[in-house]
Amino acid sequence: MKTLKILLTAFLFAGIVMTNINCAKGPEITELYQSDSPLITFRVELKVGSINDPKGREGLNALTSLTIGQGGTKDLTYQEVLDKLYPWAASINPQVDKEVSVFIGEVHKDNLDGFYQIFSDLLLNPRFDESDFKRSKDLLLNHLKNSLRGTDDENLGKQALNFFIFENHPYSATEVGTVQGLELISLDDVKEYYKRVYTKDNLKFGIAGGYPKSLLDKIKEDFGKLSSGKLADIILTEPAPIQKMEILFVEKPARGTAISMGFPINLTRKDKDYYALMLANSYFGEHRTFNGVLMNRLRGDRGLNYGDYSYIEHWVQDGGSRFQLPNTPRRQQYFSIWIRPVQPENTHFAIRNAMYELKNLVERGLTEEQFEATRKFVINYSKLWVQTSSRRLGYQMDSEFYGSKFFINEIEKELKALKLADVNNAIKKYLNAENIKVAVVTNDAASLKEAIYNNALSPIKYSSPVAQKILDEDKIIEVFPLAINVEKSKTVPVSELFEK
Repeated sequence: MKTLKILLTAFLFAGIVMTNINCAKGPEITELYQSDSPLITFRVELKVGSINDPKGREGLNALTSLTIGQGGTKDLTYQEVLDKLYPWAASINPQVDKEVSVFIGEVHKDNLDGFYQIFSDLLLNPRFDESDFKRSKDLLLNHLKNSLRGTDDENLGKQALNFFIFENHPYSATEVGTVQGLELISLDDVKEYYKRVYTKDNLKFGIAGGYPKSLLDKIKEDFGKLSSGKLADIILTEPAPIQKMEILFVEKPARGTAISMGFPINLTRKDKDYYALMLANSYFGEHRTFNGVLMNRLRGDRGLNYGDYSYIEHWVQDGGSRFQLPNTPRRQQYFSIWIRPVQPENTHFAIRNAMYELKNLVERGLTEEQFEATRKFVINYSKLWVQTSSRRLGYQMDSEFYGSKFFINEIEKELKALKLADVNNAIKKYLNAENIKVAVVTNDAASLKEAIYNNALSPIKYSSPVAQKILDEDKIIEVFPLAINVEKSKTVPVSELFEK
């Protein structure tokens, strides 16, 4: 096993040299040089996100990014850009979040010159074609009105929880804004935002792979032509304190019930306690693995749904993988539990089951055996998060955002130094099973509300036999008391969410 680990480490990190160049005349460049890599990856990160959207124009940052990243250049229409990229099997994608926006490009080194010309032109000389703007605007509005509100109940629940935790806070809107905000944005708004925000002082250039070193001088020269000017940091207020369990019922036609729950935590990757809580969270709810308590108890033992996970920071899945999407860093984070849709008749039980397990975690912590097993797992599993130079570059840029050393290396270093008491102390310091917000996407809010508010008996309904020990534990869970803050709980029709 030790030999395998050494070989894995050598394979992933061989020949990689990371450098950060802070050039006074050009943009800051993060390098990840890998001489034998045939692929070249660019990640251009702007320190602007949805928190920079002007009031009444929520969505301006996302719409600007999309109009540029999926638009044309001064010399090429969007279709001509696509025609150039297709035979190269190259890609250019914008990605937006609350605090940063990223343009990600990747190409084989044989087509580097032509690709860089297009990639840099999109950012330095965007076409701002009316058709590109309209297509991008329609796409974002369709995402909010038809996808999120209409069919994607899992992400609707997560976005509703974000809104509920960060109500009246710069994080409250979605990363792509609101319906009314998007509808009011004009192409002139986008052009003005680009001129004000896309400056060399707000931009960091990331590059990875086997690129010629001469390209760095060209990047500095080209992107150094952008205007100067740095945006002031948006001040983040503290989210409102949570008292008992506060529930947001989102009512819409739905066959299943999606549930998300959580609360803010004063912790990011720059904090030493992060690694202790990270280990505890992996034990409790590692994403899409059967290591987590939640996954084993809710899905494995009871077949309630497809998956049940927990997180100690904002977490977006990278495509169809099991891994986190890099370049979504935030200065304020939150703990959350994601319960994938359950049968409506089991909703009350599922919420109780998750809270029962969270209470057990907070009160009992981990045993020495659980601690050691989870530590070994996370140290090895985290190496898989950087299987490509693009993802490694993304994690490096996130480490720079937090002002910390390279995250993946820090995981092994910090976890090896941890003791069981560090983890159990972090659980008690940052987690609790009393004050929590819950977002429930449901077809029948009134009935569910009445049952939860009255702490009604909520027996689970099985479609196949289960072990007696599970049935015995069910008797405890079906009456597990939930202290509800009725005054702070509310029902919202889905049509009102993300409207303004």
